[in-house]
Amino acid sequence: MIHTEQKNFVPGRPAKVPPPLHGLSEPLRVSDIRQYVYCPRIVYFNYVIPVPRVTTVKMEEGLRSHTEFSELESRRTLAKYGLEEGTREFRVQLQSHRLGIAGRLDLLITTASNVYPVEFKDTHGNPGLHHKYQLVAYALMAEEARGKPAKAGFIYVIPGKKIFKITIDESARMFTQKIISAMVNIIRTGTMPQRTRWGGRCRGCEFRNYCRDA
Repeated sequence: MIHTEQKNFVPGRPAKVPPPLHGLSEPLRVSDIRQYVYCPRIVYFNYVIPVPRVTTVKMEEGLRSHTEFSELESRRTLAKYGLEEGTREFRVQLQSHRLGIAGRLDLLITTASNVYPVEFKDTHGNPGLHHKYQLVAYALMAEEARGKPAKAGFIYVIPGKKIFKITIDESARMFTQKIISAMVNIIRTGTMPQRTRWGGRCRGCEFRNYCRDA
């Protein structure tokens, strides 16, 4: 017999999911954390004054690259991650009611004592801080979902076939939660944040015209 402690449970219907603790009606996307660190105004244009978004050729190529790489990765060993054993789950949907975030992780490695989130990046060069804190958010959700600590995670840069190990320490955890709070504040108050200090990031931004008008 299957027992459930969920209230309002009706057989044949999805269980009712409580609203996130941050007070918004829906959880924020983990990708929003990456976007916020890259430029806080992206969150504003996505949530406060949503503007039309167009799927670019680059985005389509990136999705295709992720899919093809996942198929290859499933047949490889874990040695390159410095792990001798563990189970792998690809495209894992995670959600945290406590943090109010949700997202789909590229790869989750689970060992006897730890979990290791892995993100695939179809980009050139080393991963930036925006990639790091997205990974940390996945680590926090993976801990909740699997009940095991996430002491580290990995970012796999596909073009260069390089793996970067990211330590999930207390300062990274706290900063990630501050990012979530900052994003919630933008959405709830409707306040446009300062743009990124790195002007070069604006050149290829899909919101460039809207940002300039603002």
